[in-house]
Amino acid sequence: MRVIASSVRKGNVLEVEGQLYTVISAESFFPGKGTPTTQIDMRRISDGVKTSQRYKTTEQVERAFVEDRDHSYLYQEGDRYIFMNQENYDQVEVPSDVIGDQAIYLIEGMIVQLSMFDGNAVAITLPQRVVLEVVETEPTTKGQTASSSYKPAILSNGARTTVPPHIETGTKIVVMTADGSYVERAKG
Repeated sequence: MRVIASSVRKGNVLEVEGQLYTVISAESFFPGKGTPTTQIDMRRISDGVKTSQRYKTTEQVERAFVEDRDHSYLYQEGDRYIFMNQENYDQVEVPSDVIGDQAIYLIEGMIVQLSMFDGNAVAITLPQRVVLEVVETEPTTKGQTASSSYKPAILSNGARTTVPPHIETGTKIVVMTADGSYVERAKG
C-alpha cells in the first residue's frame, strides 16, 4: 500500500528495496524556504540494522501489510517478552529489540497491540498512559505552590520522571508511555 511519507508514524512497517523496516521515529520538517521533508528512522526487521531516510513529505513510500492484534503481556524470559493473543490464546515471543525502551512500562496483564507480519511481531504499541506508584521523591516543603518547578521522582517500575511538588512518595500517578512524562494524580 503506497502512502505519502508525512503520514508515516512510529510502529509502521515499510517495505524499502524488498526489505521490511519498522519505523522508530518519523519527523516532518517544514522550512520557510525549500521543500518540506520527512526524516524516517527505521530498523530492518531481518537483522536489526538501523537506518535513516529522508523523503519529500509528498513522496510515496510502500507500507507493508501488517496485522494489528491485541495481546496481553504475560512475562519476560531473558531477552524475550511473552504475550498472549486475546482471541485464540496463542502465546507469542517478542524479542527485546522490537520493544526497545518501552519495555520498562510493560505491566503484567497489560493489553498492547502487536503488529504481526508472517507470524512474527515486528512492532508494539503500548497504551498511551499507565498508572505507576512514586517510590522515591523529595519531601514536600510547606509554602511551595503547585506552579513552582517539578521535582525528580522514581516510579515503581524504576523509571525516572518529574512530578509537581505536591506529589509524595506512595502516590499513584498517570504517566505517558511515549516519554514517561507526568500527566496527573491517578483517580481512586
